Amino acid sequence: MMTNLFNVFDPSSSIFNFSLNWLSTFLGIFLIPSIYWLMPSRYYIFWNKILFTLHKEFKILLTPMSMNGSTFIFVSLFSMILFNNFMGLFPYIFTSTSHLTLTLTLALPLWMSFMLFGWINNTQHMFTHLVPQGTPSILMPFMVCIETISNMIRPGTLAVRLTANMIAGHLLLTLLGNTGSSMMTIMVSFLIIAQIALLILESAVAMIQSYVFAVLMTLYSSEIN
Repeated sequence: MMTNLFNVFDPSSSIFNFSLNWLSTFLGIFLIPSIYWLMPSRYYIFWNKILFTLHKEFKILLTPMSMNGSTFIFVSLFSMILFNNFMGLFPYIFTSTSHLTLTLTLALPLWMSFMLFGWINNTQHMFTHLVPQGTPSILMPFMVCIETISNMIRPGTLAVRLTANMIAGHLLLTLLGNTGSSMMTIMVSFLIIAQIALLILESAVAMIQSYVFAVLMTLYSSEIN
């Protein structure tokens, strides 16, 4: 029995203290049909075009000094978040990206590794990022504090942005769906139309948020070179 609306996002079902809801994170693998691995097909061509477009765009965002193959990290990150966002749109499937546990797990280690690599290998370059060009001398100490704080909160803002967008749409769908039993028959038809429109909007949000997460991570990594 659901005692609270937020119980929808509560990963409470478990066996031997292992939460089964988190297994939905791996359900995205089943979206890739077996024919994708065997021979070229429409799925293969469609998905390959998406990955190739992302690879070219991330290559532009990254500096020429970046390591070869860096784009594959961010393309894989985009694919994982996209699959998990779409999985949450199906009924009775746990949305793992609506929890800070997963989003922080993705954002924090990547950001930390970028920072460690940058400060160890390009220390002088990282110091120059703390003071924007053209800053008056009297404002330099304040700008260093502001830039340091804005840099420190980056993984948190990345994680919260993805989590909040996933929770907001799902809550709205849940709230509207729960009012259907108390509505008149005529109003139910309008409710269904509204739910379909929201579902389309949530599909767009799922794609946009996974793209934004991957692009921002690419931009953060481009600053260390």
